[in-house]
Amino acid sequence: MKNLIILILTTFLFAQCNGQNKYDPDTNNNQKFKKRYAKKRPKGSPTQMGFQEYNPASTLIVPEHTPTQAKYPFIDVHNHQWRMGNQDLSDLAAKMTALNMKVMVNLSGRGWNRNGDSFLAKVMNNVKTSKHKNRFIVFTNISFKGIDDPDWTNTTVAQLERDVKKYGVNGLKIYKNLGLTAKDSQGKRIAVNDPRLDAVWAKCGELGIPVLIHTGEPFQFWLPRDSRNERWLELKQKPGRYRNPKKFPSWEVVIQEQHYIFKKHKNTKFINAHLGWMGNDLNRLGKLLDECPNVYTEIGAVLAELGRQPRFARKWLTKYQDRVMFGKDTWKPKEYAVYFRVLETEDEYFDYYRKRHAHWKMYGLNLSDQVLKKLYYKNALKVIPNIDKSLFPKD
Repeated sequence: MKNLIILILTTFLFAQCNGQNKYDPDTNNNQKFKKRYAKKRPKGSPTQMGFQEYNPASTLIVPEHTPTQAKYPFIDVHNHQWRMGNQDLSDLAAKMTALNMKVMVNLSGRGWNRNGDSFLAKVMNNVKTSKHKNRFIVFTNISFKGIDDPDWTNTTVAQLERDVKKYGVNGLKIYKNLGLTAKDSQGKRIAVNDPRLDAVWAKCGELGIPVLIHTGEPFQFWLPRDSRNERWLELKQKPGRYRNPKKFPSWEVVIQEQHYIFKKHKNTKFINAHLGWMGNDLNRLGKLLDECPNVYTEIGAVLAELGRQPRFARKWLTKYQDRVMFGKDTWKPKEYAVYFRVLETEDEYFDYYRKRHAHWKMYGLNLSDQVLKKLYYKNALKVIPNIDKSLFPKD
């Protein structure tokens, strides 16, 4: 009888304790789960569904922080505003202010391979006549069309100098077509380190403006599109991003061409976009930065790489705190909150904003104030000319 009573009491106590961990949506402790689970979910069979449909609501209850503003004022060095020539800059500035973004760098001053000055002139006029003119920095662009022309180099260098001295641009943005899809009149790929471009890189150094260069793509775009590929979902949703090795140079070839110009043009400052597509291998990126003191980088569209390796990424960003800038790329204000959360908090196991870029969860890096300030604004102030320093703290 005594043993039976003990068994009954043990069973009762176990049930009570175990019951505290059940996700009962009616209890106060589990309102977070109830809210998550109530979100609209894609259709899926109880017994069979695809990877795209499988999107389980996490049952993990841990501290959460959802910053909607950056802790410190910041400069977004990687943004694209394709309509800036006739855009309402007051509305744009208001949305920036809500994020604590003091300055936006529009990398698309000439749009996408536009010839002639009219597009850029309209952009710069809209900025200069705006009461928010100190909130925007504009980079220019160059076209590789006609690179076979003997005068192409001289014409392009002259355009670059005119864009800086006449229109007031503060940098050059190189799109990813260079090295991949840009071709000469004979259909030959234009390499990133094509010697006809040397004068362009040198002129940027002479003018004191940086080159923000996007070269290549995530290396997974060159891998077989199978179950082993981390970017399988992205390649399924965006099949045009697949880089067939039979049609394109290898990832390594394109990246090495880029690194070649970094090392050759030591008097020119380069901002290597998207962590140089080496966010998955920060040791290699660190080696590049060690070898090239004229090279900086930014985190646009690669936050997911940092968020899945929080301990090492924190150490790495602390070590290279003078070389990394804040960038976002796509202008979607709501998505900035995930950047703030990864960089500023020590939250665990939360979602990135785009599943095809990261089917894994994010973890906060909890960067120090010193590192955050350099990432958010101090490094950009050193590299990009003519940013209004009065918009930022003096410390």
